[in-house]
Amino acid sequence: ASSVAQEAISSVRTVRSFSMEAREANRYVRAVDSSYAIGKRKALAYGLFGSVIGTVGQFAIIAVLWYGGVLVIDRQMSLASLTSFLLYTIMIAACLGGLSDLFSSMMNALGASVRVFQLLDRQPRLALTGGETLASIAGQLHFHEVSFSYPARSDALVLEKVSLSIEPSTVVALCGPSGGGKSTVVGLIERWYEPTAGAIFVDSVPLASLDASWWRRQVALVAQEPVLFACSIRENIGYGCAASASDPLEASLDVPLDPVLAAAKTANAHAFISAFPDGYETCVGERGLQLSGGQKQRIAIARAVLMSPKVLLLDEATSALDAESEHIVQEAIDRLMADRTTLVVAHRLSTVRSAHCICVVSKGRVIEKGTHEELLLTAGLYAQLVERQMAGKGSRPDLSELDTMASG
Repeated sequence: ASSVAQEAISSVRTVRSFSMEAREANRYVRAVDSSYAIGKRKALAYGLFGSVIGTVGQFAIIAVLWYGGVLVIDRQMSLASLTSFLLYTIMIAACLGGLSDLFSSMMNALGASVRVFQLLDRQPRLALTGGETLASIAGQLHFHEVSFSYPARSDALVLEKVSLSIEPSTVVALCGPSGGGKSTVVGLIERWYEPTAGAIFVDSVPLASLDASWWRRQVALVAQEPVLFACSIRENIGYGCAASASDPLEASLDVPLDPVLAAAKTANAHAFISAFPDGYETCVGERGLQLSGGQKQRIAIARAVLMSPKVLLLDEATSALDAESEHIVQEAIDRLMADRTTLVVAHRLSTVRSAHCICVVSKGRVIEKGTHEELLLTAGLYAQLVERQMAGKGSRPDLSELDTMASG
């Protein structure tokens, strides 16, 4: 019930915008009723156990009194001995009575501990540590015949025999219909999963052989919806510095202000941060709710700047922004991409057209590959989108429209 209430309260704007207060209240009542029914069954079980234990203790006292009384009458036991036995019996009965409370606590702890130990005993498929680390990396990435399907849908290939090379300090853009597998490529580079078939190489070294924690410190992701923590802007930006430390466990978020300022200026964030009354000590609130989308994105970029990654991943980093915010954020991204291997996932043509190589991904395959000018000559899906833009059908074309074109 508490999780239902938390979800409704945290999403109160959405609930109210759809006028679904009554439905959410009813859902909470059903959850409370379910919890009440479970609690009633637990109380019955605990009460029954306590009653049995209490009855056994009382019968033990009665038995000692009866049998001891008979022995005293027959002069086989003294009254003092009977009194001692009776006191011992009362003490034992009291201890048995405490078993009911112990049983209740033990059952509650047992249910929780089973889930905790299942989590502790779980062996991750991808080890966080123990792999190879490289003294330095240039940032070359190579996908060789990579196929992948998610564990929950092992029969559905999300990527199928994808071969892709990203040279050091170059920008490669992935575009295409939604659900084509673009974000999956980003997830594989970050090593959230291993390919079902094929292999990914970093500077000719298999990615699977590298230490996962070390590798993730070489990669920075700027996603469509950046994740900010409920702390100050300074600490959120400083998270990038802590992540790039050789030992993140010993790293502190209390980063000196100078590098934070430099990163914020690079990300076009210094002006709006300085406008806050508390400046860099301003708390962003839960999930950054105190900031606009563009502001959150620029803080995420500043965090990536401070991390100083070898490989930069941009997954729809500007797709949720308005035109003005997109322009400001794109300027910051352009600075961040300088001299870094960059993979851009985007729908907007303005974001991908300047890439060194553009790959059109559809249904898990790379169906077109080349520069903006080269793809225009192929008369493929990418060229069709550009033609639609030139025809004036949209000032800010979205490459997800390729899905409609492909099915048409």
